Amino acid sequence: MGRLSLAWQVLTNGSLAARVTELLRVPAAIPEKTPVVSKPAEQAKPVAPPRPTRSDAISLLATLQREGRLIDFLREPIDSYSDAQIGAAVRDIHRDCGAVLERQFAIRPVLEQPEGSQVSLAKSAGGRIRVTGRGAESAPSSGTLVHPGWQATRCDLPVWTGDAESALVLSPAEVEAR
Repeated sequence: MGRLSLAWQVLTNGSLAARVTELLRVPAAIPEKTPVVSKPAEQAKPVAPPRPTRSDAISLLATLQREGRLIDFLREPIDSYSDAQIGAAVRDIHRDCGAVLERQFAIRPVLEQPEGSQVSLAKSAGGRIRVTGRGAESAPSSGTLVHPGWQATRCDLPVWTGDAESALVLSPAEVEAR
């Protein structure tokens, strides 16, 4: 029986409509007369409610704020501060945010050579090396290292366990009770 046909019968047959209404009121249960056929591999497994999701970028930014106060520093107007005051603040932020990056990503240079050194270029450097300068179009075999590049040797972002309402919160507001 098609859905449209069933809907029409429920609309036109009072006793059928009453039975459907009663079935909808009672929690879903399988009548005893209905045989349940299932394969062992397809047995119903308990379904956990979906956990709220949060972007890994938001989690990283929240960690940099929590441990290094990075957002506070970047959002603070610094025109009225002296260079010495800014330098003192940056020292702590630099240390604490650097520790977050090391712990979560173990960042290392792409090329372990000092800047200014001569580098031989492989034909298949892929995205590991960007060739710049006048001879970049001709696929040179060597060049001078301008920047060693950076690569993450791991990615251990924290697992977020908050609720959907706070998924985008980087740092909760702080209120001191009196």
